[in-house]
Amino acid sequence: MTTEAPTTRRDPYDGFEGSIGRTFADSRPAWPAERRAAEGAPNIVVVLVDDMGYSDIGPFGAEIATPVLDSVAESGVRLTNYHTMPLCSPARAALLTGLNPHRVGYAMVANADPGFPGYGMEIAEDIPTLAETLHGAGYATYAVGKWHLARDSSSNAADDRRNWPLQKGFDQYYGVLEGLTNLFHPHQLVRDNSPLDIDAFPEGYYYTDDITDQAIGMVKGLRAHDADKPFFLYLAHNAVHAPLQAKPADIARQRGRYADGWDEVRRHRFARQLADGLFPEGTALPPRNREAGEEVDAWDELPSEQRELAARYMEVYAAMVANIDENLGRLLAVIEAYGELDNTIVVFTSDNGGSGEGGAEGTRSYFSRFAHHPRLPEDWRPDVERDPELIGGPRSMVHYPRGWAMASNTPFRLYKRHTYAGGVRVPFLLSWPRGLPRAEGGTGDNGLRHAYQYVTDLAPTLLELAGVARPAELHGRAVQEEDGTAFVPVLRDPAAASTHPEQYCEMTGNRSYYRDGHKIVTVHRPGAPYDDSEWALYDIRTDSTEVRDLAAARPEVVKELAAAWEEAAWRNGVFPLPGPGGAMVRRGPGEARLERPVTLLPGTPELERYRSSRLTAFRSFTVTVRLARHGAADQGVLVSHGDQGGGYSLYVEEGRLRLAYNEYSALHEADAGPLPAGARTVELAAAAEPGLRWQFAVRVDGEERPALPGSVHQLIGMAPFQGISVGLDRKSPVSWPVHLRHGVFRYSGELASVTYRPGEVGPDAPEVVAAALREAAAAFE
Repeated sequence: MTTEAPTTRRDPYDGFEGSIGRTFADSRPAWPAERRAAEGAPNIVVVLVDDMGYSDIGPFGAEIATPVLDSVAESGVRLTNYHTMPLCSPARAALLTGLNPHRVGYAMVANADPGFPGYGMEIAEDIPTLAETLHGAGYATYAVGKWHLARDSSSNAADDRRNWPLQKGFDQYYGVLEGLTNLFHPHQLVRDNSPLDIDAFPEGYYYTDDITDQAIGMVKGLRAHDADKPFFLYLAHNAVHAPLQAKPADIARQRGRYADGWDEVRRHRFARQLADGLFPEGTALPPRNREAGEEVDAWDELPSEQRELAARYMEVYAAMVANIDENLGRLLAVIEAYGELDNTIVVFTSDNGGSGEGGAEGTRSYFSRFAHHPRLPEDWRPDVERDPELIGGPRSMVHYPRGWAMASNTPFRLYKRHTYAGGVRVPFLLSWPRGLPRAEGGTGDNGLRHAYQYVTDLAPTLLELAGVARPAELHGRAVQEEDGTAFVPVLRDPAAASTHPEQYCEMTGNRSYYRDGHKIVTVHRPGAPYDDSEWALYDIRTDSTEVRDLAAARPEVVKELAAAWEEAAWRNGVFPLPGPGGAMVRRGPGEARLERPVTLLPGTPELERYRSSRLTAFRSFTVTVRLARHGAADQGVLVSHGDQGGGYSLYVEEGRLRLAYNEYSALHEADAGPLPAGARTVELAAAAEPGLRWQFAVRVDGEERPALPGSVHQLIGMAPFQGISVGLDRKSPVSWPVHLRHGVFRYSGELASVTYRPGEVGPDAPEVVAAALREAAAAFE
């Protein structure tokens, strides 16, 4: 007896609404219904700035000229009480999905993988993004700029790309997948699903201009092919995230504007905010931030040299803000040229508050300042000397001092990473002249909206305004429910109540809970217990700047809101909370393959940053360069890894082999002697030593050659920020003097291969330190 196998073959005529005969003559054609958006559906432009504080644009009190944003505010509304997450990736996940970030898997930035659900760093198949929903409703969908929703280990060309922009609903993408980049020399640009292999950028290149050009090109391309199709454009700037870099002409326009310092700028901004009605009279401007490790010094008490340097940093930051405004004007002018600006929803906001990562003094060596390690040696240098004229240009990796971050976040306390308002309360503008004319709010409507709203509310709000329903299913699965609630009533009526009465927040142990005007909040110290003694309590209705702590006077409210936080944390996947055991440095077992030896052949595209770092970070390593042909006149770069923020390169110039080591912008160079014609191998060996140092050795055909005279600090954290290149030094160079003489300095001989062999991890490797921390924690318990 035989059993016929079940078939999965589909009848080709099944569901066809015409009729089929043997010939065209006796058949009737039919076509599937075209998927089109509703007639008159608005375009949507969401502009998301990185690390911009509450007061950094004109409509929220800034002295920085932002005429384009002023006009957006004049035609639309300002949400004065809009909140977000205090860090990049979680805010973006919440904005694009309408779900709380821990539920999506983004408890922090997408540069970790400790192995828990809240840290999965992937948007699941049953969570539709705003782009997917709008695309399904007939919208063209475009994204440019910062993504930061793909885990760093999955940002390379070998990844399956399931969490890249095109797989999350966008038709086209151009930008940087990671959280930051060099604005003069972006470290890895991606177009759609492909990293771009770029050797050098044209003279005058600037990334913010470039992504705006790309966005404009996408709109023009759409209109050339379809005059009616609405579009959703997600324009996510990397500016104003460090390293702070701006065009010389833009910096020149800000010269001398910040000599009075952050205290004076903060006072002036707050006065403008009060005069404009952003806060009621009687609102208190808090004292300078004074929490341990976050303190800001009085400007007038700083040495004059420090004041002059700090003012330069802020000039660069202001230039970046003004450039964003100018570029938005270019984009909106194109939309206006098509006669569509009145029917375009424009949203402008920030992912989180201003960043205090520059420390008390600021830095010209951002990757050194940003290095977080419990065993940083005493001689670690978080800054370098730089000619003041280089500050803000391609040769400096600048971040401003946290005093300026305090001014950016005027009038609120603390910074990015904190759950106090300085980290989570940001500017928000929304304009849609045709759909939300100001008159709908009644005569005398000044466009201010004081109702509390949260970042998860933006996606449902935009869908409601566009008349698009969120799908019930995605990829054959029921979709997860949203946490956000549309705030369309608030947009239409200044007297409308908040649609979001309560919200939890957590970021690296910092916590808060908001309910109907009351907020409990912590500044968590690593290693401290997570108990109710951490909570402060504020009545945001009368104390929006979080000055008067009511915890001691209202313990019953603290207890109630703490219990609500606990319940919300379990419901949203917040646990486990980070502790002192070093769990955050753990990576999944699949990453072990990134630490195997790798051979790079000539013509290999630049190895992606994170992939490159796994070969060298916190460990000994060797680099073996095999030469197929080297003549007496041949010269150029054999291998390079890194950029102006830190890196190393081996190159041949005028017959001599040289090693350049860029120690967080401090350049060391060594002459390793002649490289004779016919040489076959050049080897660079780095030995990891205690104190986060490397001792380098250079060998030619097995012969030991001179190298750097002593050990140097290892490149850790985000350095080297640019990946490995063979046969040239791409984009931002390791050695600026070599770049001035030769550009990318392509090797003129013939390389056979470059092989990286990772060695033993050093004594200060995170996994070694974490193991020690876990042992100490276990002993303590």
